[in-house]
Amino acid sequence: MSSDLAPRNGSAAPAVADDDNRYKAVQAKLDKLGQAMDDATLELEGLRRSMQANAKHTDGVATDIENADLDPKFVGLTANVATALDGAAREVRTLSDTAQETADLTHETRRTHAKLYGALDDIRSNRREKTPRPGFFNR
Repeated sequence: MSSDLAPRNGSAAPAVADDDNRYKAVQAKLDKLGQAMDDATLELEGLRRSMQANAKHTDGVATDIENADLDPKFVGLTANVATALDGAAREVRTLSDTAQETADLTHETRRTHAKLYGALDDIRSNRREKTPRPGFFNR
C-alpha cells in the first residue's frame, strides 16, 4: 500500500492572475486553466482508484487478521482503516467530479469569449490605426 503522489515543482497556480485583459492573454489564461483542471481530474481519478484498491486490500487484511485469531482490537482497527479509505475515495470522487465540471465550464467560457471577442481582436490587430477598446461604445 504505497502512494505514487509526489510534490510538484513550481507554482501551484496554472495561470498568472494579473490585470492583462487583452484578448489573446485571456484566451491563454483560460486555456492554461482548462488544461490544469483536466490534468487535476485525471490525477484525482488515479488517486481515487488507488485509495479504493488500498481499501479493498486493507479489508482483506482485516479478514486475514480475524481468521488468524489475532486480537479483535487489531481486526477492528484495520477494518476502520478500510472504511476510512473507502470514505476518502468517495470524497475524492466528488472532488474529481467538481474539477471536471470546472474544466468543462472553463473550456465553454473560452469558446464563448472567442465567439464574442475574436472577430474584434482580428480587426483591432490588423489595423494600423488605433481602435476603441471593447465596451467603449456601451457608455
